[in-house]
Amino acid sequence: MTSKCVSRGQGMTEYIIIVALIAVAAIGVYTAFGDIVRGQTSVAASALAGANSGGARGAVNQAQQRSNTEGQSQKTLQDFEQ
Repeated sequence: MTSKCVSRGQGMTEYIIIVALIAVAAIGVYTAFGDIVRGQTSVAASALAGANSGGARGAVNQAQQRSNTEGQSQKTLQDFEQ
């Protein structure tokens, strides 16, 4: 009976670790692409509401350009956390 409980606890711990890793990855992706995600969500909400989404599209394009520029720039350890 005791080994059964330990096995269940171990399985739950593994699931908790997996969920924590997924959460950390999601936070990282949202940090990197948050502006684009917010802009795309705004465009979709405007389109569903039947409103003009031109301003939101401009924000998405600007965020995409910033992301591309940041991704293509050279990184060194001096740039860490800047």
